[in-house]
Amino acid sequence: MILEIRTYRLRPGTIDEFVRVMREEATPLLARFGITVVTAGASLVREDGHEEAYLIRAFPSLAVRDEQEEAFYGSDAWRDGPREAILSRIESYHTVVLETDQSVEVLGPRPS
Repeated sequence: MILEIRTYRLRPGTIDEFVRVMREEATPLLARFGITVVTAGASLVREDGHEEAYLIRAFPSLAVRDEQEEAFYGSDAWRDGPREAILSRIESYHTVVLETDQSVEVLGPRPS
């Protein structure tokens, strides 16, 4: 399994709306393109006072990741949908891609 961990440094005062759009609009749209979102949200710690958020996605392989991302980011649904609401709030971002033998279920939400 391939995990992609993306962190976002956000423009001041935008974190609440960024997380809302990511969870309510972008995550369901990613799912429509077959992309598994493990979790997304706001960082619990503000490094140097910056608002930061994250997105963790899972893919069966690097090839599938490339195909799904190309289809998603090239789609009208993304461009005409949450794209501007997300990109306008990002100051910078960083992506780490790694291979793991852990399943998405292990990495998913904790039981209540």
